[in-house]
Amino acid sequence: MTGGPEPAAVAPRPARSAPSETSPRFQTAWARTPAVRALREVVQVVGLTPLTHSQVSLDVHGLEELREFDQPAIIVANHASHLDTGVLLSTLPARRRRRTAVAAAADYFFDTWWRAGGSAIAFNTFPIERGNGKLATPGDLLADGWSVIVYPEGTRSPDGYMGRFKLGAAWLAVQHQVPVIPVGLRGTYGAMPRGSSWVVRGRPRVSVRYGAPLVPSDGETIRQFAPRISAAVQSLVAEDETSWWAAQRRLPRTTVDPPPGSWRRTWEQSEPPVEGGLARRPSIWRG
Repeated sequence: MTGGPEPAAVAPRPARSAPSETSPRFQTAWARTPAVRALREVVQVVGLTPLTHSQVSLDVHGLEELREFDQPAIIVANHASHLDTGVLLSTLPARRRRRTAVAAAADYFFDTWWRAGGSAIAFNTFPIERGNGKLATPGDLLADGWSVIVYPEGTRSPDGYMGRFKLGAAWLAVQHQVPVIPVGLRGTYGAMPRGSSWVVRGRPRVSVRYGAPLVPSDGETIRQFAPRISAAVQSLVAEDETSWWAAQRRLPRTTVDPPPGSWRRTWEQSEPPVEGGLARRPSIWRG
């Protein structure tokens, strides 16, 4: 890059202008008290994990590397379904799962007391304003030794294809000097697309691929680190679609170009994926 020295890194605008968590609507610290943590352990171990495994066929990769890594981290994944959080929490190693909180959209999960309370108890959620995301709370959690799950797209994909990542996760990592654990999720859209109230029948396959932790380099800026996070998640999704070798050959451009037309994009992601290729309909439809 030319044209003068790099400007000082500043927090993205959303981090500086969101409502304060001192408002009753945004208080979630109670969800991390010992009593609620004990209750959440029961909910997740006895309820969430068996339920998730009963509804989808989980195919999990990369846990061996994750188990050896015990630092607080930002867990970053693509986001296509309300199923994503349950899938992540039911596949994380127990030690990390117990110390993981989840960023959730304030306008959906915190719009009513019962949804706010239920999600905070079951998933250890904290609110993020969509388009005005408050980043102070995840920063405080990271400093206190918690990991946080962040979906940088900001909302669920409307068609199952990964959207553009916002800068919040990269800002957190650079600002607090914590690693990012990239995760590629594949099949959650087909299992429970937007508008669905429950998982489709037949225990569809869902792939979860955890990647090697990414650490911001000395002097690396937010805008330099953010593309590395996005590329890592894209590569994990591509690895499941093809193979590890094929995904590496496609770097740094790892995404599969989505087909034109919103109906076709949605249609292609509605089938449960198979490892190393999509379980797609006859090739005459693929153009």
